[in-house]
Amino acid sequence: MPTSAEWLEVRAHLLEHRHRLAVEAAAEYPDVPRVAGTPLLTSPAWMPAAPVPLSDLSLELRESPALPVLPPSAVPDGFGSYSAAMAALAAPSVFQNRETYRLLGFDGGHLTFGLGTYFDGIDVGEACAHEYAGQAAGLPLRTAVGDPCDLRRRPVNVAISTLTLRHDVASGEATFFLHWRDPKRVGHAGGMFQVLPVGVFQGTSEADFSLWHCMIREFAEEMLGAEEIGSVDYDAWPFARRLTAAARVFYLGMGVDPLTFATDMLTVAVIEAAEFDALFGDLVAQNEEGQVLRGLEFIEANVDRFVHHEPTQAAGAALLSLAWQHRDVLLKP
Repeated sequence: MPTSAEWLEVRAHLLEHRHRLAVEAAAEYPDVPRVAGTPLLTSPAWMPAAPVPLSDLSLELRESPALPVLPPSAVPDGFGSYSAAMAALAAPSVFQNRETYRLLGFDGGHLTFGLGTYFDGIDVGEACAHEYAGQAAGLPLRTAVGDPCDLRRRPVNVAISTLTLRHDVASGEATFFLHWRDPKRVGHAGGMFQVLPVGVFQGTSEADFSLWHCMIREFAEEMLGAEEIGSVDYDAWPFARRLTAAARVFYLGMGVDPLTFATDMLTVAVIEAAEFDALFGDLVAQNEEGQVLRGLEFIEANVDRFVHHEPTQAAGAALLSLAWQHRDVLLKP
């Protein structure tokens, strides 16, 4: 086992070179399909031929099977898990072991979930990233996981990544928003660009098992700087009612980051300009996780820039690329 000092040295290297390491790690999976020419790995069953309305997806919650037994790796001496080491030695400002929905299956638009925790993903995904960054001999944990798109091989927490498009129907122009994730504040993908908003799929109560409800909370927290939102009556919440009426929301696919195994549902929310301005007139410049880049023109040059030339998280790059491919459908009034 490495010492704490050795562990911190590799952790610092991982944080500094996440984007390059993710691009390189994709080469470890030559037989796994990628999304839209980006490093994001996927399964053909996860990728529809055209955007699917989010409301067409169905969810089921069932009891989770036992977690797979995987070899310990990238854990410093004196610690029982990677998350324990992070908490003690290198905790970002946002780092809590909350209950999550663990993805168990995906079949024809029907998603099956069990219950899991945020640290389940850290203990496998961040440990695998650390192992890769330190070039551990044989990459034992990564090798044991095998195909990271196989939901049976590891605990799979799903983040809902949403590309938000402000669409001016009269002019036909659209703008989008990105998030620069501050490595001092977040436990995953620090120092990289990502779409906005993004949040791990989790509920606020046993009855709150809804992709859209999770997305509403993230819109309020990441784009308006709202405090962490707990249990809420969405039918009585004016922001939730208005956003639900205004947004056309689509599912474009799902993929896995080749470095960290972070798994993202790729969604797009299209909001007409006047409604967007009414909802997000107080759009923040920064939030608890980093800085907000606002009002980027949704044009080929900007899409190409953030897909191919900036350190954009694999899920964000894939989502931008897919959205550009499907722009005629997404922006159809």
